[in-house]
Amino acid sequence: MKPTLRLRIGQHLTMTPQLQQAIKLLQLSTLDLRQEIQEALESNLMLETEEEGTQEESADSAPGPLESAAGDDPVNDINNEREIQIETSTIPEELPADTSWETLYDNLTLPTTSSISGDEAIDMLAQHSTDESLHDHITWQMELTPFTPLDRRIAEAIIDSIGDDGYLHANLEDIAASFPEAAPELDELEAVLHHIHAFDPPGVGARDPREALLIQARQLDDECDSRELALDILEHHFGLLTEGRQETLLRRLEVSPEELAEAVTLIRSLNPHPGSVVSCPPPAHVEPDVFVFRRKGHWMVELNPDVSPRLRVNPTYASMIRRADNSDDNIVLKNHLQEARWFIKSLQSRNETLLKVARAIVEYQQAFFEYGEEVMKPLVLRDIAEKVGMHESTISRVTTQKYMYTPRGTLEFKYFFSSHVSTDSGGEASATAIRAVIKKLIAAEPPGKPLSDNKIANLLAERGIKVARRTVAKYRESMGIPPSNERKRLT
Repeated sequence: MKPTLRLRIGQHLTMTPQLQQAIKLLQLSTLDLRQEIQEALESNLMLETEEEGTQEESADSAPGPLESAAGDDPVNDINNEREIQIETSTIPEELPADTSWETLYDNLTLPTTSSISGDEAIDMLAQHSTDESLHDHITWQMELTPFTPLDRRIAEAIIDSIGDDGYLHANLEDIAASFPEAAPELDELEAVLHHIHAFDPPGVGARDPREALLIQARQLDDECDSRELALDILEHHFGLLTEGRQETLLRRLEVSPEELAEAVTLIRSLNPHPGSVVSCPPPAHVEPDVFVFRRKGHWMVELNPDVSPRLRVNPTYASMIRRADNSDDNIVLKNHLQEARWFIKSLQSRNETLLKVARAIVEYQQAFFEYGEEVMKPLVLRDIAEKVGMHESTISRVTTQKYMYTPRGTLEFKYFFSSHVSTDSGGEASATAIRAVIKKLIAAEPPGKPLSDNKIANLLAERGIKVARRTVAKYRESMGIPPSNERKRLT
């Protein structure tokens, strides 16, 4: 075969660098986008924010400090900021090499928080407080307790086995076996653990919820009503209490229903999660991408202006580019200019797509903003993709880790998408609406006789929503609601 040349005409998709950058910006969250913009500003000399450009342009025309002081009256100007006033005439042009600033200007005082009154009085040191973990909190109390050297080592081993929930997750036999030398006696470990039980928060170091509640009940005042009865229930009848067997408890304790109700109320006031008092996880920072609000009877959607700053090309550096110049410096300027334009265009495309999808969601779920979750419509990505004329993959990128601020809270875009269940009337009900109805039914159930999953399914069927019992159980578990036997309470 002889080598030949052939001409073939065809079409294919190519992921250009511009398209790759646009897709990358589209799927970034608010915090990641802000970091990406900051990196672009630092790496590209052509990019700048409009605020920076405004400041640079007004720098030459802005009056000096002496001019503005002579032209305005700082006493009458209520918006004049506090400044450190230094007479420039008293500052020499050059200072001797062995002279320090303090020797010449020792009377210079800075404004402190004590000299600022009203809302401006802020303790700057208080803004940098650090969170204390449960382990640090218990260790600090151990160091203040007069332990012997052996007891201190035992206490350290026990504290290392306490989780963030405040419970001891290792048995004493395993803790004793962890010592490299002769293992201490179990009685010694029990004695040290008893000391730790007296630490704050109450119930820390307990091995199960019953022991945590028992430790807290023992620390109550002796004059507290129903304390002895609550201790008796926790020590000998905890199983009957968790099962809600009120008649059996009344018969075995030989008390009146009122006395039993007071003791149960006291037990409920205790904390079964002792570690939650100290080891609370820091709240996740969520900044909305769009704002949804009602204006003149219509729901409006606007972008959050703080999500991404307004960028522009630096006109000073752009004017340095010469068309016919092929020097290295000029080529670098051209490349930076092209990258800056691509980045700004990709950022504008992201904002337009985000706003378009958000408006489509709000328009589709307008009943939710008016009346709540129970009227949420079923919605899938394909519905929004067809409405805005985009691919489903694009809608998936837009709705991932994006949030909108609404009168009903800050919600993720994904929250408005849910599957559907057919109703008797021929319509459809979203899974979110069904969850809201289930939650409402459980909230209104009698505490002594909670609704079973089968009963909830029957109540939904009466409203025209046919779901199986296992579907109700799945929705209930997704909302973190326990089954009916665990929701039963003594009345």
